[in-house]
Amino acid sequence: MAGSLIAGEYTGPPELTLSRAVTSWTLDLPVLVAILVAAGLYLAGMRRLHRTGQAWPAARPVAFLAGGTGAVVLATMSFLGVYQGVLFWARAVQTVLLLLVAPLFLVLGRPLTLLIAARPRLGGRAEAAVHSRAARILTFPAITAMVLLVVPFLLYFTPWYEAGLRSDLVRELTYAALMVPGLVFFWTLLRVDPVPKAYPYLVSLWVTGAEVVGDAALGLAIIADEHLIAGAYYQALGRPWGPSLRADQVIGGGALWILGDLVGLPFLAAMLIQMIKEDEQEAVQVDAELDASAAAAQEAGEATAATAGSQPWWQSDSRFTGRFRGVDQGERPP
Repeated sequence: MAGSLIAGEYTGPPELTLSRAVTSWTLDLPVLVAILVAAGLYLAGMRRLHRTGQAWPAARPVAFLAGGTGAVVLATMSFLGVYQGVLFWARAVQTVLLLLVAPLFLVLGRPLTLLIAARPRLGGRAEAAVHSRAARILTFPAITAMVLLVVPFLLYFTPWYEAGLRSDLVRELTYAALMVPGLVFFWTLLRVDPVPKAYPYLVSLWVTGAEVVGDAALGLAIIADEHLIAGAYYQALGRPWGPSLRADQVIGGGALWILGDLVGLPFLAAMLIQMIKEDEQEAVQVDAELDASAAAAQEAGEATAATAGSQPWWQSDSRFTGRFRGVDQGERPP
């Protein structure tokens, strides 16, 4: 649509209303194929796992299928996908869904754990790759957080943004470029799946704080930018309804700021749950070690008591120990 725009001639979708926000849908074939493949592989892994008699908690497929793939569908094929080439704020909401929301729920589905349990041979190879030196370097928290912050800045403050509006191929690659940093970020910090290195949750909290500040900085930078982002494209579009181009950009910057910070809330909740579970597991382990130590001490005490009980009573009485020691050794007392 964008490649054939003529100044003053609007050819986009009609004015966005509440009813159209519910009923407007579009088909993004590459995204749909990717979603069906991912969902199919996940369901196949669950089916294989159930055949072996292993349980798979229901919350995990709900997170992966409803939360993760559902967020991708909402971002690319709902009214956000219909209006992402017309409204700046719609594309901003789409960015938040693809960068933060969908990756968070996909990771909570624990796909790597499912792969290892359902396909031990293939999962073993994947786990070996996860624990490689290269993976540890690439998933260092400072690197993953920096990439998560830099990618959207590059998207909005380079020609990349307008190129995604004018080219379907660039748009699809942009979707992938937004999701990958989010997947790596949440995977390494939540630690619900095997990770290259388990960093303390305190590190995760600091990194999350930096990410929240980064979201705010991106939104404020867009709001404060006096130049229109992809201004030539939007001016040629000639949209005759809705907010002005400047107001549209301000709304989009606010959406990136506020929605990005709101996504941090379920992430923090997930981290707190993981911290509680980890503390409970450590408590169980410590209790087991203490019980084992107590049992060993009790056995040692019973063995000592049994040894003492097999000796003559005067050997354990300090008054006669020295006097009758020789008797036990075959000597006569003085």
